[in-house]
Amino acid sequence: MKFTNRIQTVAIGSFDGLHLAHKEVIFEADALVIIERNGGYLTPGYKRANFTSKPCYFYHLEMIQSFTPEAFVQRLEEDFPQLQTIVVGYDFAFGRDKVGSPARLASLFRGEVKVVKEVSIDGISVHSRTIKSYLKEGNIAMANRLLGRCYTLEGEVVRGQGLGKKALFPTLNLHVEGYQLPLEGVYASRSLIEGKWYPSVSFFGHRVTTDGHYAIESYVLDASLGEVEGVVGLELVAFLRKNAKFETLEALKAQITQDIQEAKGWVC
Repeated sequence: MKFTNRIQTVAIGSFDGLHLAHKEVIFEADALVIIERNGGYLTPGYKRANFTSKPCYFYHLEMIQSFTPEAFVQRLEEDFPQLQTIVVGYDFAFGRDKVGSPARLASLFRGEVKVVKEVSIDGISVHSRTIKSYLKEGNIAMANRLLGRCYTLEGEVVRGQGLGKKALFPTLNLHVEGYQLPLEGVYASRSLIEGKWYPSVSFFGHRVTTDGHYAIESYVLDASLGEVEGVVGLELVAFLRKNAKFETLEALKAQITQDIQEAKGWVC
């Protein structure tokens, strides 16, 4: 099935996160051909389209992973009959067992292949896996720097313990799927609720002081929103502290109060 008869230049890659190096690859392209994998994303599925103005076409990995390099290029030429130029990163690999390289692509494709050189910041190569490593370490500053934006997740509002409203601070409890989660701890954040961003403090981790369950919670600063339903976005601005156990709820509340004051310095 032909995707379009008009696209002449495509950029190919997984484009997970649409980070600064990806932007170099897609700069000259008319559209993106995204190799869609499963699990642990910086930006899952169609949500990549939120970070580019260019049309996105998806090749699901399970449908193409058995292709030879020749079959992969043939599929591209069938789907994009006017294709003249392909843009890829220097480390692009394709075909069964990833045997295809940019040089192999250039030898198989009837048009031009442009290869974008490695992009680095202060000697650090910009890769999705590097950004994920920083997130796992809680180094939001570096993750955001390589992304070129704040790391963003989305989650569905779900019922929590109810403890926040009674003894602590009322939080939005979120069910998040498909995203790479950061180090357990507390973050200065912004929460997107019904199209508006609010400064917030967000927690990722096991509630070791109460029930021990893993939770993602966000407390919106200086706003009374009432009941919130549906999908909420989270933008992580700064790492405040690691997850910790407190002996009493009063001690936990005192620490959260400090977290709120520190977060205001980042997001208010």
